[in-house]
Amino acid sequence: MTSVLFLVASLVGAWFTFNAFNPMIVQRRRSVISFFAGWLTAELALHHVAWQVAAAIVFIALGALHAWPGKLALLISLVSWAGLILLFRRASQAERVCTEALRNGLGVDYEERILPELRPLLSHGINWREIALPFAMRDPRVERIRDVVYADGGRRGASRGLKLDLYRAREGAPGEVAGTRRPRPILLQVHGGAWILGSKNEQGIPLMQRMASHGWLCAAIDYRLSPHATFPDHVVDVKRAIRWLKEHAAEHGADPDFIVVTGGSAGGHLSSLAALTPNAPEFQPGFEDVDTRVQGCVAFYGVYDFTNRDGVYRHDGLQRVLTQHVMKRRLEDARPLYEQASPLYRVNAEAPPFFLVHGDFDSLVPVAEARGMYAALRAVSRAPVAYAEIPGAQHAFEIFPSLRSALAIDGVERFLFLVYSEHLRRRAAASAAHEGSEPDRRAS
Repeated sequence: MTSVLFLVASLVGAWFTFNAFNPMIVQRRRSVISFFAGWLTAELALHHVAWQVAAAIVFIALGALHAWPGKLALLISLVSWAGLILLFRRASQAERVCTEALRNGLGVDYEERILPELRPLLSHGINWREIALPFAMRDPRVERIRDVVYADGGRRGASRGLKLDLYRAREGAPGEVAGTRRPRPILLQVHGGAWILGSKNEQGIPLMQRMASHGWLCAAIDYRLSPHATFPDHVVDVKRAIRWLKEHAAEHGADPDFIVVTGGSAGGHLSSLAALTPNAPEFQPGFEDVDTRVQGCVAFYGVYDFTNRDGVYRHDGLQRVLTQHVMKRRLEDARPLYEQASPLYRVNAEAPPFFLVHGDFDSLVPVAEARGMYAALRAVSRAPVAYAEIPGAQHAFEIFPSLRSALAIDGVERFLFLVYSEHLRRRAAASAAHEGSEPDRRAS
């Protein structure tokens, strides 16, 4: 009996490993199951090895190898462990991919163009303690200010309001970045969850803690969720958060003129849509005169085309969610509205710098979605556009610390610091030009 149980356990473990290499993307329900199993296996590969080895030791101690099922189970387990180690080694490729993406999108000298006083902040090396304990996600250098109300919650949530959390460095005077009196750059995090789930408490934490420890002010927001909310409520709330950050930046030593928006999945959709529609009146009801421009966007595994124009989705999962919960109208009956909601249709020459990040094993949002968005941006945008297709990465791969997510966040960190450096250079040049014109006016 013990040998049979060992065989069953080894087959379960082997299926997790196999699924991480071969995610199911054709059928809607299977793709969801494949996501959860593959996500946790690929990002926690060595943890899987540890528990499977521990289980094998127990089974062997109980005499599982005395019968042929136990011997077969051990062979299957050895193959599975080899696959898990290969998964872990594949995660290290994220460093090369991100470096190539930044060189292609920003220029081969991108790192040298980061301001000298900011360059020492760039991370080097891996924090193995974070990877060993991935769900702790605490950084003693960073404080979190919870549940700041940034807007009313509409008819269904006006009493409690919409809230955000602020992350900022504990040490140093407010407004200090790299030992200067320069205001803090701002990173706005928008969570995912198919526009119907999730909150500010679960996503984007490793990236926000990283940037907050380097002197950034990071804000994670809640927004109205479907089915109570109907598009464009979700992106309107992102715009309201941008307005709040601009109005209250000085209170937190931050720069209201430099905001980068980021998010994953539905958050990738909302962040990119907000970045591509500055001051769009249809998304700013009641505050049409507020400047909601942002200076950059980092979108992780985002949804960019509600119309599925290029047929990248091989099942009806997205359309079911949109029709029943988000848009509440069928694509055939409201195509202009679906296009209005799609970042792919809002791409324009004035887009801010973009960094798109997507896993090539994503079973929820096909990687072709990101490839199409990248091609569209590169074709028309005057600003830099980078795209990193992370090998072996499932959906949501960067939610908690892992080798792959740490290396991807290294790349995002460099993108953010370069965009910020270029912003500061433009500001300094404008200031110098203004000062140079003052003597001319006085002389006249």
